[in-house]
Amino acid sequence: MPEYKQFPLADTAEGLTEADIIAWQVKPGDKVTVNQIVVEVETAKAAVELPIPWAGVVTELLVEPGQTVEVGAPILTIDVDPDGKAAPAPTAAPVAEEPAEEEMKPLVGYGSKAVVTQRRARKGAAPAAPAAAPVAVAPQPVTAPKPKGGYVPLAKPPVRKLAKDLGVDLHALTGTAEGGVITRDDVQAAANGSAAPAAVPSSVDSGYDPATRERRVPIKGVRKATAAAMVQSAYTAPHVTEFLTIDVTPMMEFREKLKKSREFAGVKVTPLTFAAKAVCLAAKRTPDVNAVWDEAAQEIVYKDYVHLGIAAATPRGLVVPKVRDADSMSLKELAIALTELTDVAREGKTTPAAMLGGTITITNVGVFGVDTGTPIINPGESAILCLGAIKDTPWVVDGEIKVRKVLQLSLSFDHRVVDGQQGSEFLADVGALLADPAVAITY
Repeated sequence: MPEYKQFPLADTAEGLTEADIIAWQVKPGDKVTVNQIVVEVETAKAAVELPIPWAGVVTELLVEPGQTVEVGAPILTIDVDPDGKAAPAPTAAPVAEEPAEEEMKPLVGYGSKAVVTQRRARKGAAPAAPAAAPVAVAPQPVTAPKPKGGYVPLAKPPVRKLAKDLGVDLHALTGTAEGGVITRDDVQAAANGSAAPAAVPSSVDSGYDPATRERRVPIKGVRKATAAAMVQSAYTAPHVTEFLTIDVTPMMEFREKLKKSREFAGVKVTPLTFAAKAVCLAAKRTPDVNAVWDEAAQEIVYKDYVHLGIAAATPRGLVVPKVRDADSMSLKELAIALTELTDVAREGKTTPAAMLGGTITITNVGVFGVDTGTPIINPGESAILCLGAIKDTPWVVDGEIKVRKVLQLSLSFDHRVVDGQQGSEFLADVGALLADPAVAITY
């Protein structure tokens, strides 16, 4: 006889309590193998692909893409004995009968509330048993986590995905299918500017509905975590920002030489590569920037290693993965590590573990053509270096005005840990190393 198990949402990183379902990689009826990826979720730290620990046949997807689910809540049901070869299970306690076929609806949010609560576990209920200790039972009715934000547009997963791809807010639409269900045609019409607005009740009938000209996006996932971290840092660490403008023409000329050398063949060497090396060298001379204030212990913790954070803009928001032990790497090793790190980040595949434990960070606003900025320190660190755009600029050289490659640097630091002297010395050292890479041999 069939043996059903429910796959709960796992805690993908310490301390996480919920995740958003991004996309299912399977559908009911699909056969799956052990450790096959079945779903992609977005946590407060990263997008993560989850494997299933059993083989069998998927019988039901319990949550729609776009919904937020608490850790431990069941998200998928699987028949691990579709051929009935396993030994009969002991008689289980009685369970509620499944609703009649005509009562069943294909998606969460369809039909009456009574029907929905029969099929999904209500958010806030006790979490399912851990995956490591499954119990063979018949599929049990569970309630889906309550969608956040009140009104839930009715649309099937493919339609929701299409809306997300086209940037269409389903809350602003009125479905044309029976029961107000939103169709692909409704979404396409909205994308083309010809859809009917959603009939959302208003307490004031002004004849003007601003919702048709606004787009609301829930604050969750990476964006939510980043915002919380930045607020915490801005209102906890007393920030000081200093600026330095330097001529990096020698660095850019040296970069061209490296690109033509046999040792660096196929290696992507960027200004960020030089900045990463400069930060590691300068941090050894000014260890305060690589320390952290421990409020609970009332101690300053000095790190004898550099886990270098690199701020990266991704489709899901800002992430800061780390290059572990960057201070022990050669320039070539740093170049390779940075390329791999940024490629993974842009693909949205950075793991939560890769973003933990940094000691100092670099952010590069120059890639957007911006001259400089006043960056906010990453929580758990004491300094962040900002690279601006490298531009051709009139510059005085030996009493004459010449066109040079000029870069603006800014350094934000925690004034509890780093005094003005130490911050200035560190920034000056980084500037000197970027202005003339040959200075590195004197360190």
